[in-house]
Amino acid sequence: MRLGFAVKVMARPDLPSNDARRWQNSPHLCVSLQYLAAIFDYLEQAGIHMYRISSDLAPYLTHPELPQFHNQIAECAAELAALGERARAQGLRLSFHPSQYILLNSPDAALVEKSIADLKAQSELLDAMGLGPEAVVVTHVGGVYGDTLSGRERWVETYARLPEVVRRRLVLENDDNRYDVADTVWINERCGVPLVFDNLHHWCLNRAGLDPHVALAACLQTWPTGVRPKIHYSSPRTELRTLERRNKTTGKIERVQAPPIWSGHADYLNPFEFITFLRGAASLPDFDIMIESKLKDVSLLQLRADLQRYAPDVAARFAEDLALA
Repeated sequence: MRLGFAVKVMARPDLPSNDARRWQNSPHLCVSLQYLAAIFDYLEQAGIHMYRISSDLAPYLTHPELPQFHNQIAECAAELAALGERARAQGLRLSFHPSQYILLNSPDAALVEKSIADLKAQSELLDAMGLGPEAVVVTHVGGVYGDTLSGRERWVETYARLPEVVRRRLVLENDDNRYDVADTVWINERCGVPLVFDNLHHWCLNRAGLDPHVALAACLQTWPTGVRPKIHYSSPRTELRTLERRNKTTGKIERVQAPPIWSGHADYLNPFEFITFLRGAASLPDFDIMIESKLKDVSLLQLRADLQRYAPDVAARFAEDLALA
């Protein structure tokens, strides 16, 4: 099993995840790929074998008004193939998770088409790297737009007309306030899309009252034979938040303490909750875990140390990770 993190390398602020320049400065995928190669160096040194690539890797790739950016994948074919070869050599599992603006179930046909274009571009990037079926593109169901039933039905209808390159890589995740695991299972039963289980989202939204490990097992079994499932794991943020608010009496900006938002990600994982979760899943097939903590790779490295200290039996499940081998 593998542990991974998303996009930004917190332990190395000198490693940008993508070319973030504005379009006026001619950003390009070739620059982002140089950054990604440096991140691969870091991942190899740290013994990390799972990484979520920035969804902005190819700047303005699908922007309808900036056609000068539309051919970046072809222009960087050799660089993409070389990075893909390197990822395979490192045993590195890669993925994308497009932004919340990807809405396949929107009643707005133009927004759906834009969403499809973005998913197609990210799927084509993974194809250009020559990566296998474990390299996936994660999305959510989307908005409710009145009721969840019609929202689910529209998602299934859109899925049926997605390009083959997208259907081959797309996976669906439960969210924290609209569509729970039962909803995504309903969708899977109608179109076959594999499901990603997110533990924190399940805590926040579980209308069906499913036990977490029952929900996890339901998601794991939707993956094709021979493709290892992946899940998302994070701990809820429990710290007080410091906010700036305007005093209605004085008109001045004041700093106030506000309660935590339980759906927010904590900086680190609670190791004891993670250990309990993994022990409860001991009878299930292996799966990879994308850590969604605020401190990303720093949190991952801390979790390794915590597992070795508190739960060698759980640490042993991550033998593929060179740091724990």
